[in-house]
Amino acid sequence: MDVSAAVTDGEGVFVIETIGIDAPARGEVLVAIKASGVCHTDWDSLYWKKRLVLGHEGAGEVLAVGEGVTQFEPGDRIMLNWAIPCGVCFQCKRCNENICENRGTVPDERYHHDRGPLNASFNLGTMATHAIVPEAAVLKLPSGVPYEVAAIMGCAVMTGFGSAVNAAQVAEGSTVVVLGCGGVGLSTILGALYRKAARVIAVDVNPARLEFATLFGATETLLADRKDKGLLDAAKEVKRLNGGRGADYAFECTAVPELGAAPLAVVRSGGTAIGVSGIEQVVPLDMELFEWNKTYINPLYGSCRPQRDFPLLIDLYLKKQLPLDAMVTRTYPLVSLDQAFKDMHAGINSKGVLVFD
Repeated sequence: MDVSAAVTDGEGVFVIETIGIDAPARGEVLVAIKASGVCHTDWDSLYWKKRLVLGHEGAGEVLAVGEGVTQFEPGDRIMLNWAIPCGVCFQCKRCNENICENRGTVPDERYHHDRGPLNASFNLGTMATHAIVPEAAVLKLPSGVPYEVAAIMGCAVMTGFGSAVNAAQVAEGSTVVVLGCGGVGLSTILGALYRKAARVIAVDVNPARLEFATLFGATETLLADRKDKGLLDAAKEVKRLNGGRGADYAFECTAVPELGAAPLAVVRSGGTAIGVSGIEQVVPLDMELFEWNKTYINPLYGSCRPQRDFPLLIDLYLKKQLPLDAMVTRTYPLVSLDQAFKDMHAGINSKGVLVFD
């Protein structure tokens, strides 16, 4: 079938064009995408040196299923996740489904493009009117959850919330600092509060994002200076606010490579620093920041176990304990993806979302 999709050449350019995808084969599900989140990782994927259908945060409706698919049928409302665990590999058997060694895929041959091989980003490719995905990427979605909310649950919310709840396992009564208050940072705040942290200090260079952090439950905010290298001055202020001691936990949610080590400067001796945003660049690191029994962890996708975590997120949303509607600050048609990227870089949105009729 013909599909309208955002396709990148892997060299920094994307276009909205028509591609072809096959009917679902065994173990596959064909989805009509209704919403797709716009993420910094989507922007990064423009430079991954391969032709891709963009997008990895998506929700929609099942159109057709392949042989062997028993959990879904046409008409089902669903959301997507990119963990796609196989359930039987070394990591899956140890409950590390987010780092599955045999993550489900759809072969490139299922996509048709007149300029050569084409792959779906994160094996999903949600910035398109339709996507063909492995069954393990699909979860049913109750009618009370809007597609826009479900789409951002699939990555940004899971990454932040899960980093606080699953990976760091924030202790009740603790002090938490969140560096960067975009969608992932706001979700981290929600996770820390779910774990009953006593204090959550939000740090950002954007006053508007600090206002969102307060809306999402941060107990205190700190406006950082863009010239503050490594956020060392911000770390001093955190210690001042905390009686001279660093925080118990600090989460880096900025996606700024130079700030990869910043949470180490913020935590107390014996504290835990968490790299949430998935920085992959090589950056200089002052090893002194690790001294005095500090721990640094770098969880992938909030240590997500899809069948455990997404039902929890959905339940909390339906109980009005996760204000995710407020996180979706702007929606765009697919043809306005370039503007959505510009607004993301300008810090206008907590989360921008593409919507499809």
